Amino acid sequence: MANYPTKRLRRLRYNPLVRDLVRETELSKNDLIYPLFVVPGTKVKNEVKSMPGVFQFSIDTLVEECKEVAALGIPGIILFGIPEHKDEQGSEAYDPNGIIQRAIRAIKAEINNLLVITDVCLCEYTSHGHCGLLNGEEILNDETVSLLAKEAISHAEAGADIIAPSDMMDGRIAAIRKALDYKGFTKIPIISYAAKFASGYYGPFREAADSTPAFGDRRSHQMDSANANEALREVETDIEEGADIVMVKPAGPYLDIIRQVKDKFGMPTCAYQVSGEYAMIKAAGINGWIDEERVMIESLVAIKRAGADMFLTYFAKDAARYLDKTKK
Repeated sequence: MANYPTKRLRRLRYNPLVRDLVRETELSKNDLIYPLFVVPGTKVKNEVKSMPGVFQFSIDTLVEECKEVAALGIPGIILFGIPEHKDEQGSEAYDPNGIIQRAIRAIKAEINNLLVITDVCLCEYTSHGHCGLLNGEEILNDETVSLLAKEAISHAEAGADIIAPSDMMDGRIAAIRKALDYKGFTKIPIISYAAKFASGYYGPFREAADSTPAFGDRRSHQMDSANANEALREVETDIEEGADIVMVKPAGPYLDIIRQVKDKFGMPTCAYQVSGEYAMIKAAGINGWIDEERVMIESLVAIKRAGADMFLTYFAKDAARYLDKTKK
């Protein structure tokens, strides 16, 4: 093997055209999924204080936002709903006329070149803010799974293109797949939040989605951040139950998990650059401590380099504009 001075690795760095030629990881608009929050009312566009540039939309303003997203060439969105009324059963989650179901129909009536993905969970809809039905302070698994299947069906009937369960209940992928198939939705894929960690990075999302638990936390069903082998078991289980795409959440602090999942299973792999990751970059950028655009792109390249085929990111619109600006 050659050594210096014959071997000079910098030869491939001096010329920017050569750097482009040998670049190993390339971002694409096709990597991007944009999370959106929908609330009751009309003409609503409320900025989330802890997430500058992210808004809660009423259905009418949501449709206009989706038109802009589609025009930018972003292929898909994922919807999170904040209902008008919450109860212990999270009943608006699976109401055919719930906030998400109406939003799906409105988007589909106006836009035909945008994938509509829906988050399936109960936390935004329950009065207690937890992801499932309760017995005292215990989150009930099997009883919750049956409601998640109802929620998934209601989304599919409204016109959702992809269902994305985020609850982390055992057996929910099998139940949702069975329910979708029974109702004739055999072509609708499932993106499973397969390795979703109990994380401190979710704080700003809970403000945006009004889903902070009234008591306790979610460590009984979301994963311990210390566990990698368990993450692989979770992913394997969801694949066996019928998941078409598997997700790791959060993305940045769990790049090692993304790589292990991709290497072990070779499945289409998604990652979620979550609210806390976005908020930290935004805050540092606003304060002039970092070059926000450069760090945004570097963070997304890292997620893709780790093995993600696609990612949910609140930077989707900014990233799309960057890609347009730098297109050669």
